[in-house]
Amino acid sequence: MAKSSGYLGFGWIVSLILAIFPITNIILGVLIRIKRNNLIGVVLNIILCPVFYIIDLVSMIVARKIFVLA
Repeated sequence: MAKSSGYLGFGWIVSLILAIFPITNIILGVLIRIKRNNLIGVVLNIILCPVFYIIDLVSMIVARKIFVLA
């Protein structure tokens, strides 16, 4: 199975739209980190959600995928 470039297999445009909204960014960020077995990233995403919101949004715009701390 190939790695998805966005949130849970969505395309780049849909993932970018979902990344713009903080609530969906936090929820999908937690889900993608659970899917990749990154439990430390899940806990940090819940505690430091504003920081992860900015990191995920910038990485989605620049690299078209979630790769930082995921």
